[in-house]
Amino acid sequence: MVKRALVALLVLGGLVGCQSEEQLKKMQVEMGDMKMEVFKLRRQMEESNQKQEAEFAAADEGRKLDRRFQADLQDTLRQLQDSTRNLNGRLQEVPSRRAGKGSPAPEPQAPVQDDEKALQSVLLDYNRGNYALAAESLDLFVKSNPGTSRKSDALFYLGLSHYNLKAYDKAKAVFEQLLKEHPTSNQFLPAKLKRAQCLKWLGLKPAAIQAFKEIKSGFPSTSEARTAQQELEDLGA
Repeated sequence: MVKRALVALLVLGGLVGCQSEEQLKKMQVEMGDMKMEVFKLRRQMEESNQKQEAEFAAADEGRKLDRRFQADLQDTLRQLQDSTRNLNGRLQEVPSRRAGKGSPAPEPQAPVQDDEKALQSVLLDYNRGNYALAAESLDLFVKSNPGTSRKSDALFYLGLSHYNLKAYDKAKAVFEQLLKEHPTSNQFLPAKLKRAQCLKWLGLKPAAIQAFKEIKSGFPSTSEARTAQQELEDLGA
């Protein structure tokens, strides 16, 4: 009887041991699965955070590009308006008529000077987008007509031609010449803005920031001041 009891206890202990070992292996497998799930969740969280940061950066860049587009559009419209006035201002003058009875013949219109005709022809090239040809012709015009009253206009569009060709160093030099020689010209402030933008594209950030700040503080309530403010925001200043 005792032997039988001992045998039964040994068999029962073996069964319990087997069940404990199987449960331990099952728990180990379950823990491994849980660790894998935690790892996957962490990866998903990291990817989600990276995606969100990328979306924020893209949105911020989009806002900057939108501001730059608006500023460039305003600048282009102003250039077109200036060109139109230059082309039509003097050639389309309507002669005044004398007051009195009848319909007197109009007074003869004064002939347009040769340098004026030459400038109008060059501006046609500029408006058509032939910036290289316009730059060459405007440079020749400035050198050939140093005393012309339209020199500031010629210099401004010469600078713009170089600017549109991305020759920012040449454009900067021309705008600086205009600022020095024609401080009372209507093109003074537009040239000052374009010079600051040349500094920016040449990678001279501190000088560009200083130039934009001068425009913003010195010429408030102007379109150039608003453009300068947008440029400062884009530069993080």
